[in-house]
Amino acid sequence: MNEHVFIGIDVAKAELEVAVGPEGEGWSVANDTVGIGKLVSSLGKLNPALIVLEATGGYQRDATLALAEAGLPVVVVNPRHVRDFARSTGQLAKTDQIDARVLARFASQVRPELRPIPGPETAVLKALAVRRHQIIDMIVAEKNRRETALKAILPQIVKHIRSLERDLHNIDADIDRTIRSSPIWCETDTLLRSVPGVGPATSTTLLTHLPELGSLNRREIAALVGVAPMNRDSGTFRGRRMIIGGRARVRSGLYMATLVGIRHNPELAAMYQRLTHRGKVPKVAIVACMRKLLTILNAMARDRVPWSPDRSIYA
Repeated sequence: MNEHVFIGIDVAKAELEVAVGPEGEGWSVANDTVGIGKLVSSLGKLNPALIVLEATGGYQRDATLALAEAGLPVVVVNPRHVRDFARSTGQLAKTDQIDARVLARFASQVRPELRPIPGPETAVLKALAVRRHQIIDMIVAEKNRRETALKAILPQIVKHIRSLERDLHNIDADIDRTIRSSPIWCETDTLLRSVPGVGPATSTTLLTHLPELGSLNRREIAALVGVAPMNRDSGTFRGRRMIIGGRARVRSGLYMATLVGIRHNPELAAMYQRLTHRGKVPKVAIVACMRKLLTILNAMARDRVPWSPDRSIYA
């Protein structure tokens, strides 16, 4: 590994713009099978310390997977973090080549942590889970339109809702088959769903959007998801702590599971009652319960043990 070589790759639908360091060589390749093959070959010869790409609506997926399979150190980062970094360095202009060089500088100075790249099977499950959310959003939108629709278009809306509901049923079956096809996923899914409040939708969200579950400690996993309160203090000012950042889709799944858990999970119910009796507003109490639920799930995934209200490992 060449510890002085950092690569930035700006991803577009048609092209991949490559920069070797903030001031080094730059070139572009097509974002297709042939172009990605050339990219892997070229970067393999450079043996870089780190390769950084932005998450770009899925267009980075094939290149990232190919680089990871070739054994190259590649990480996909949040575009907002990169833009904030660029502004902090005074870089306001934006072109594909400039963005690639900013990514290379980001790689060399920030050194984002390498995380496991999901394999093809995980990508399929994640795509199914994302599509499920999209179908649910469309069903909700159509049902809202149905409330005020004129009689002339009402039958079309009703027909579309029924079609979407069939699609939802089919994709749920596809997700279930995909999980059952993997012994590890099947075991983890069974563990997660043993917790009162955690259903198939939340379990699938955790499997697809939080592969780090069980590999981090409770503070790290809470910060990664975005349920760890952050201080907002300056001088003598003491601001209200609040959650920020993290993985919104995971938080959404945890939120729904926590609402159910507060009613049916004795540990979460006791915690919620204790916090509200101490004067915490319900929303704050729910977020605290979300973090507690995440801690429980993380410990279960780590130790491969099912839910039990009598166990002390969840503390």
